[in-house]
Amino acid sequence: MRRFSWPGGFPSHLSPEVPGVIHEGGELGYALATAFGAVLDKPGLRAVCLVGDGEAETGPTAGSWHGHKWLDPERDGTVLPVLHLNGYKIASPTVFGCMSNEELSDYFRGCGWSPRIVDAGTTDDPDELLLRALLDADPRDKPMIVMRTPKGWGVPAHDADGVPLEGTFRAHQVPLGNVHEDAEELALLESWLRSYRPGELFDENSKPAADLVEGLPGFGMLPEANGGALRRDLPLPDLRPFAVDGPASPTGTVGVWLAELMRATEDRRDFRVVCPDELESNKLGAILEATDRAFTPAIPGYAEHVRPGGRVMEVLSEHLCQGWLQGYLLTGRHGLFPCYEAFASIVDSMVNQYAKFLKVSAEVPWREPVASLNYLLTSEGWRQEHNGYSHQGPGFLNNLLTKKASVARVYLPPDANTLLVTLRDCLASTGRINLVVAGKNEAPRWLDLDAAERHCAAGAGVWDWASADGDPEVVLACAGGIPTVEVLAAADLLREHAPELRVRVVNVVDLLALAPADRHPHGLSEDDFAACFSSGVPVVFGFHGYPSAVHEVLHGRDDTQRFHVHGYLEEGTTTTPFDLLVSNRMSRHDLAADALRRVRGDNGLSRWLLGERDRVQAIARRDGEDPAEITEWEWSA
Repeated sequence: MRRFSWPGGFPSHLSPEVPGVIHEGGELGYALATAFGAVLDKPGLRAVCLVGDGEAETGPTAGSWHGHKWLDPERDGTVLPVLHLNGYKIASPTVFGCMSNEELSDYFRGCGWSPRIVDAGTTDDPDELLLRALLDADPRDKPMIVMRTPKGWGVPAHDADGVPLEGTFRAHQVPLGNVHEDAEELALLESWLRSYRPGELFDENSKPAADLVEGLPGFGMLPEANGGALRRDLPLPDLRPFAVDGPASPTGTVGVWLAELMRATEDRRDFRVVCPDELESNKLGAILEATDRAFTPAIPGYAEHVRPGGRVMEVLSEHLCQGWLQGYLLTGRHGLFPCYEAFASIVDSMVNQYAKFLKVSAEVPWREPVASLNYLLTSEGWRQEHNGYSHQGPGFLNNLLTKKASVARVYLPPDANTLLVTLRDCLASTGRINLVVAGKNEAPRWLDLDAAERHCAAGAGVWDWASADGDPEVVLACAGGIPTVEVLAAADLLREHAPELRVRVVNVVDLLALAPADRHPHGLSEDDFAACFSSGVPVVFGFHGYPSAVHEVLHGRDDTQRFHVHGYLEEGTTTTPFDLLVSNRMSRHDLAADALRRVRGDNGLSRWLLGERDRVQAIARRDGEDPAEITEWEWSA
């Protein structure tokens, strides 16, 4: 016990170092959703989830009480929630602790449960009362237990000064905090600890008494508690039948491939998609040709692709999606979380906790790596011109960049074929959090499948077909679907109006390839970095998200002041795509003008380009749509 909450030992909250743990402790709200994820596609498995009345006040837990409505009685396991009511949080009463038994029963019956109240204050044998409730808990009735106990059950009634402890918020965590200085308080602590009769519980070597452990299963020995040992590689379909030869929706293309993956895993049932009611909006509807949306309640009206046992989990709660997927992955399965880009940040703090879990898990020798947590962010901000400012936010990417290099990966495939390659590789990986950002609207195909394979393997590269011969005077770099279009259109403008300017075009598909190799395992070597970005020449970078992300990743490289990043500047409204780009100084004209200025200073051509930008913007604002010279632009070979 000396290692508990001790330097060099193990922490006071749940941690991967403890056998049986599949949930990072500390932040409250996610235990119940994780429990539901753990029993998906595990008939016969029951997860007992203890929820404190403080945690029960959180929004994610409030949504999680409905989680059983996605469980299929034939194909999934069951969850037995135990709501532990002791009435207080750290310093104040809890909402559920102040509700009567009748109110609690009505509330949880309304959520679809059959609640059983176990009140330790009404009996001399609370163990027997709890045992009867557990034995009566028939899974077919969707039972849950509401267990009332005093706060700090067993703690002294008062401290040395007569301040009440048991049954009050003062019993939280360290009720006797002055034992080192106050002999009377130390005596209270000794009396409290001796009340548990340690002489009957431990032998002379401080080991549990033999009669206590005889017949008990090993702690954490359930196979699902070390899900990496159960994980099987996915039967990922060959990409070639799904590759495109011309313009295509990136997510529409990958959706057809994912549908085939659904079919390939139908018998083994170890792959699911969780999504906040956006699958078809994100052009991934082809998946519903291979499976349905899971849901078990009777539907009063019309619905499509909804049935018990479907392997798409749609709910308008990013928190539930995240919790379900974590539980599913940590018990040995695979999954994908597509989401509108702007709203992935709802689960920022959940990602923080899960990244900690993965980091520590990798340091525990007996834990096998689980399948990676894969996000596919689409409906990206640059094409949310119709929904407006509220839907324009690429900040989830920035949060991922704060995670350990051993855990986080960020990918920005520029077209449908590179998205196919990227997603295949992410679904084959383990122990990571993979972020993939891709568009859903029809977009140019820049690379055939073979070129896409090479480009994704490298992480970044020069697109020779779009670059001038010889050493560049300026590099136009891009990362992301929309920035790639704008950078190539800028290169096209410069080729037409400044043909003597030597421009090199570089595309970055793996953002962390920009990092120094000694700081991130995906970082380009110094030679490869120079082969892309040359040395001593300006780099004008069109980036999908906030410019600060690129500068953060480049930290540690030499001469980074030559990188001039254009990206999202938190300017937005309901407008046209081009007007949104102009508002954030990310249009092709802005990029081309900046490249000229970096080489030749402010000149007539750079001013003319900005004038052209303003002309096109005026047309868009007059007509309510972007003109054909923008929407129909194509790269001219």
